[in-house]
Amino acid sequence: MRIVALAGGIGGARFLRGLLAAVGPQDEITVIGNTGDDIHLYGLKVCPDLDTVMYTLGGGIHEEQGWGRADETWSIKAEMKEYGVGPEWFGLGDRDFATHLVRSQMLTAGYSLSQVTEALCVRWNPGVRLLPMSDDRVETHVRITDEQGTRAVHFQEYWVRLHAAVDAEAIIPVGADTAKPAPGVLEAIAEADVILFPPSNPVVSIGTILAVPGIREAVAAAPAPVVGLSPIIGGAPVRGMADKVLAAVGVEATAEAVALNYGPDLIDGWLVDTADEHAVAAVEAAGIACRAVPLLMTDVEATAEMARTALALAEQVRHGS
Repeated sequence: MRIVALAGGIGGARFLRGLLAAVGPQDEITVIGNTGDDIHLYGLKVCPDLDTVMYTLGGGIHEEQGWGRADETWSIKAEMKEYGVGPEWFGLGDRDFATHLVRSQMLTAGYSLSQVTEALCVRWNPGVRLLPMSDDRVETHVRITDEQGTRAVHFQEYWVRLHAAVDAEAIIPVGADTAKPAPGVLEAIAEADVILFPPSNPVVSIGTILAVPGIREAVAAAPAPVVGLSPIIGGAPVRGMADKVLAAVGVEATAEAVALNYGPDLIDGWLVDTADEHAVAAVEAAGIACRAVPLLMTDVEATAEMARTALALAEQVRHGS
């Protein structure tokens, strides 16, 4: 079975770990990773979502945080602070710095982001084929109004420094409209047996991937069933502040509203948590097969069961049952 998953950071990475536990060694998983969170810091190219997937599946993630390296030290950051060089609000540990140094050196030498990602994955052996959504530069910005007036800030500043405490007025994936899908992305979608939308942020993770011209169209046209898992349980994000960015695009923070925002032209199936069983009828009335099952990723086995259920729903959709 050839499975394609569109994924953001922590939620996507943890779901993928369960997916790997749910499938057999003969199955192939291609992950199309969000690069809209990418940011340049200290002259280095930082790809938070790609690295979170790579570290999580490769056994190097800081489990409690869900991001960054395990057994991290912070000597470089401390020295940068002594020099008065920031930003202090974004934490890059010493081990993490090494990844960004290698990436930046390779990019400067002329390698594409796809080639660099493939090279980095040789060390981590994540068990999936990890593709950036695009080799072109895309950065998600957020329009806000605060004491400095109305302005746009990088999504990382909005999420990490401001903790989404200010209302998001608009989400702008800068550069997405002229970006091209990375090599292999459209081919993987066209050849997939199943396409999955993990419980990643529907606006700034999966939404940004779909904003790259050609990707949304490829998913919509794919012969494979497309099944998503709700990142919203009981009217609130499972993790993070997805409700803030959903509000910016006029979508309620409910499992039903997120499904309808994707729409039946894009997804064929949708899983909601048992707490949102009341949403099943409305989602199905829109032409999307829907089931209510436990969606809390409490451990790998619980997550694997979520993945199995998503794959089973895809089979039901494929056979029209």
